[in-house]
Amino acid sequence: MTRLAGSSKLLRAMNESAALAHLLDPGGLTRADLRKLTALSTPTISEVLRRLTEAGLVNVVGHASGRPGPNAEIYSANPDAAYTVAVSVRDVGTSGTPSVAAALGDLAGTIRARIESRVDFLATDPVTALTGVLADLRDQAGVPADRIKFVQLSVPGAYDPKTETIRLVDVPGFGRPGLVPEIAAALGTDLGIDNDVNLAAAAERRRGAARGAENFALLWIGQDGLGLAIDINGTLLRGARGSAGEIGYLPLYSPDSSHRKVDLQDLFGGGAIKELAREHGISGDTPAELVAAAAGNSEFVATLADRIVVALAAVVAVLDPSLVVLAGPTAQAGGDALLAAVNSAFRRAAPLECTFAATSIKDDAVLLGGLDTGLAAVREALISAIRES
Repeated sequence: MTRLAGSSKLLRAMNESAALAHLLDPGGLTRADLRKLTALSTPTISEVLRRLTEAGLVNVVGHASGRPGPNAEIYSANPDAAYTVAVSVRDVGTSGTPSVAAALGDLAGTIRARIESRVDFLATDPVTALTGVLADLRDQAGVPADRIKFVQLSVPGAYDPKTETIRLVDVPGFGRPGLVPEIAAALGTDLGIDNDVNLAAAAERRRGAARGAENFALLWIGQDGLGLAIDINGTLLRGARGSAGEIGYLPLYSPDSSHRKVDLQDLFGGGAIKELAREHGISGDTPAELVAAAAGNSEFVATLADRIVVALAAVVAVLDPSLVVLAGPTAQAGGDALLAAVNSAFRRAAPLECTFAATSIKDDAVLLGGLDTGLAAVREALISAIRES
């Protein structure tokens, strides 16, 4: 009898998790819809919906009309059952942008609160700063602390999960040993950490130019730094120490060269773009402003495209992706003119084939990717909790 009871409990949990998985997708479903999607009987679906509703995970959101008999109730996941927070920490040296951007999203994926602020990390400890950001978001959204189930933190560096340390990061305080466990303890919730470009690629996969791509790479040309994200069949390649995609460090010199040792950052990073703009008499404060101002300067755009293709040729030669997306504020500022110049330069530079596209995400891709990643983690945790209950 014990084995049968256990089997019955497991089956019930599997039915509930299957129904919730469908209800978490956008749009409401009736009992009949769920019966078709799950192949469960009508009595079983009714019992599943009763339990999920009593648990606060599902709500009745309306009634379907136009059918014979009583109007059918439409069910949807309760958006207030759980929340996720995305926090994007920016390089302090990036001019014209906030040091921290953060957003709070509900279970339906709707952004309920959003803040941007400049934080002096030389004077403020990262733990203090991040707990303050989370408190501000909760106050703005009116959300209780225990409903926030996951915080996704993006950093301009490489996160090594084995040692729980952030490497190759220029933001003061974020590279110190022991910081990540301190943040997790202070926030009191599950914590995810990833490179900012990886999270931009997550947004591109779900919302942007990479939707439907089998695999793709995203080349990020930021205001200061460069980055690469590698998506293989929907899975991001992070490497053994979280450093996959740190393409700015790729050397561009012969070992026996007497010239200054340079890397890709020296070729088309923020400082290199400013220098190139000065040579062409183009004015502006940030690399993105300079590239936007140079849209009509074909010589500047062609030279920049030639430099970008040095990185693209290496990416395509090693990975052979079906698509490479050009993203980041500087790439976005170049628009169609830069994309066309990159296509032309690539054809001249290498006997390789690849499709290139400009990002179609106009909002903060890193923040959106953090919300998407956190939401997926929260939804999976809810489904797993049901299976284990």
